[in-house]
Amino acid sequence: MHSKLSTYEIQPTSVHQYSIIWLHGLGADGHDFEDIVPKLHLKAEANIHVIFPNAPIQPVTINGGRNMRAWFDILELSAEHKVDIAGIYQSTGLIDQLIQQEIDQGIPPENILLAGFSQGGAIALHAGLRYPYKLAGIIALSTYLPTLEQLKTQRPSANHATPIFMGHGILDSMVAIESGKKAFDILTAMGYSIEWHDYLMEHAVCAEEIEHISDFINLLFK
Repeated sequence: MHSKLSTYEIQPTSVHQYSIIWLHGLGADGHDFEDIVPKLHLKAEANIHVIFPNAPIQPVTINGGRNMRAWFDILELSAEHKVDIAGIYQSTGLIDQLIQQEIDQGIPPENILLAGFSQGGAIALHAGLRYPYKLAGIIALSTYLPTLEQLKTQRPSANHATPIFMGHGILDSMVAIESGKKAFDILTAMGYSIEWHDYLMEHAVCAEEIEHISDFINLLFK
């Protein structure tokens, strides 16, 4: 079990009021999404601490057991996307530590946003929906949620009304849009408030999506 994640961070240039923890996808690292921040045109950018953690390095079964940065092991690429559920819980514990670090700096949980792409999006959803205090919001991009069954019994009510943004490419060959839509449908049926967007793109982020993410964050962090 890794005790602490290494991070790449963008410090606020004014008073620290908000925090965004942004999780990369399989095989990438914390630098993967640093370029997105200026493109988001965040109204409160000067007051936001952005944290890009590096996932632990571990063997990934679908990639021949090669070591790479991964939030959890992917065992097979079937429609069910069989994964290492215990690994999701381990990584969630590490994200909880990052949230706690921000709280220790005086940032209330409701000013902390979780965002993630692909594998990172699954962790953002799982960690956010299980977190015992209300968070600002959750952004889940090109992702799915392998722990839907567990969440049915393990979700505290604190984040039941937390705004969620889900975006997915309709041409995604890595994580089929059906997998993302399934998570959206089940979470919606569980009463969560989710904004769903799909885009004419593959397993990626596009300019239109960045615009929508910008609108979503700017409503939360003014």
